[in-house]
Amino acid sequence: MGVDLKDLVPRKVLSLEELSGKSVAVDAYNALYQFLSIIRQSTGELLTDRRGHVTSHLSGILYRSSNLAEKGLKLVYVFDGTPPSLKSREIQRRALVKVQAEEKYEEALKKGELEEARIYAQMTSQLKDYMVEDAKALLTLMGVPWVQAPSEGEAQAAYLALKGHVWATASQDYDSLLFGAPRLVRNLAITGRRKLPRKKTYVEVNPEVIELGQLLAELGITRRQLVDIGILIGTDFNPEGVKGIGPKTALKLIKEYGELGRAVSYFQERNLALPENWEEIAAIFLQPEVTDDFKIEWKPPDVEGAVRFLCGERDFSEERVRTALGKLEAGFTELKGKKTLDTWFS
Repeated sequence: MGVDLKDLVPRKVLSLEELSGKSVAVDAYNALYQFLSIIRQSTGELLTDRRGHVTSHLSGILYRSSNLAEKGLKLVYVFDGTPPSLKSREIQRRALVKVQAEEKYEEALKKGELEEARIYAQMTSQLKDYMVEDAKALLTLMGVPWVQAPSEGEAQAAYLALKGHVWATASQDYDSLLFGAPRLVRNLAITGRRKLPRKKTYVEVNPEVIELGQLLAELGITRRQLVDIGILIGTDFNPEGVKGIGPKTALKLIKEYGELGRAVSYFQERNLALPENWEEIAAIFLQPEVTDDFKIEWKPPDVEGAVRFLCGERDFSEERVRTALGKLEAGFTELKGKKTLDTWFS
């Protein structure tokens, strides 16, 4: 779900060429779920190897990472750890959505409604432990660094950006801004087209960057106030938010009262339920659980090791894999040829 800030954030559209040489911390789970959603067969089934192991996410990692490396981007994948206990309700909600979508998927298949079936299939994606381990193994073979977060991946990604290990975070969600990421890149993909659900039309989608400093300055608020706005709208730790409060109303209230604690009477007078644990929710964003136990280093890909893993074990096309790995090698060589540390670590 994430925090829905789209109506408030100023964004700048970029070309991939403008991101060349930049290092970006990718919310791994966000990316893997995206791959599991979109990389499917015509009737909605996931790609699998001969043993039935899902490979859609590996396909996404390989081809997107290699294509972006060829464009000069340096990716770091950040994996979720143990979620905060307050996230349990949202996790249960997502599980229920998947069960309901699975039922509708089967119904659509029986009726021969393949387009409808594919839409519901995309909502059933589940990320299992072996998929995560396969993803990490592939990234290692590709020479792409990854970091294991102790808790929320977006919190760790934001920390990497705050400390200057990467230039920005990358996710479709806005949560990393609440975690303090100085920059967020959305729509980080090679293709500039995205199909609209239930329509035979496509829209142009380009990478965009959101600067936290610019966002706070234009809204006239602090990061703490941005977190308060997020709580009013709804986060993964209080999915419902406050009934009837959207982004613009939340912004108005926080600017009027200064902070959420001073607005309690406003909600009480209107019989609106403010989360009792809102301070605990705020602390998750303002003092997140992160780690310094990581090493970020881009390496040339282990081509033969990756071919053995993807082609020998996961039934990928060797020709396509070698082509993708060639792009990774070219990207690494070009980056290694950069002469200044500022360029390498920008």
